Amino acid sequence: MPKVETIRGLERGLQVLKFLHSEPISSLHDIHRATAISKPSLLRILNTLERAGMVARRLADGRYRLSVFTDVVRKRDRYDRVAEAAAPVLAQLCKKVKWPSDLFVPAGNCLERRETTMPHSPFVLPGHDGRIGNRVGWLMTGVGRAYLAWCPEKEREATLRTLRKSGNPEDWLAREPRKLERILGEVRHRGYATRDPSYVAGRYGEMPVDDGAAAIAVALFDGRRVHGSINFRWIRTAFTVEDFAARHLADLQNAAREIVGSLQRPASR
Repeated sequence: MPKVETIRGLERGLQVLKFLHSEPISSLHDIHRATAISKPSLLRILNTLERAGMVARRLADGRYRLSVFTDVVRKRDRYDRVAEAAAPVLAQLCKKVKWPSDLFVPAGNCLERRETTMPHSPFVLPGHDGRIGNRVGWLMTGVGRAYLAWCPEKEREATLRTLRKSGNPEDWLAREPRKLERILGEVRHRGYATRDPSYVAGRYGEMPVDDGAAAIAVALFDGRRVHGSINFRWIRTAFTVEDFAARHLADLQNAAREIVGSLQRPASR
């Protein structure tokens, strides 16, 4: 029986997929070191896999991961899927508006950043830490208030029950239900959320750090559930909240609708 030759390019592509299956979030150097494939060849392989919808690349740090929109991934993280849907939309938003945006999703008693365009924005926000995984509180931030304003009542109450037991100073509003509901009602009426005037930023549960920024945020609401929140941040001395919203709220809302639309489409098979 004649020997059947293999396709070297396909073999290397499968080698990359196998590695990403074992190491879900990897840099180009990580993949190069594990596979011994040259970086120029790896870039061609990864670009091909990305076009085919098998691999996605994070905006925040350029790391590669298996796409959660295919059946290659054995176990899907709901919020990884949201981050992957948000990445290209937020990238286009940053190109248009220039100011950075983040995607935050629930993480128990706080929210976690899953994507950001900070590395792609020409504007620098002093004191800002744009790493994936950073956490912020629910009640003083725009992203938290946007999420709570639009999520189902049962989910909101479950979150607030947790926060009422918290000793974190940021969570005091959970024990002021009338005041909080008034704030969330204003968010719904206005169509977007803002930071509390007393909020200066910093990681949840740690020492506050003034990032010099203001923010507006909207929920990724599909009519039944909320998938996360996205925001714009800018240097607060550059615009008032009202001026910035007048300029760019429609862009943010359109981005939210586009992300939700992507999530509602069935995954590829």
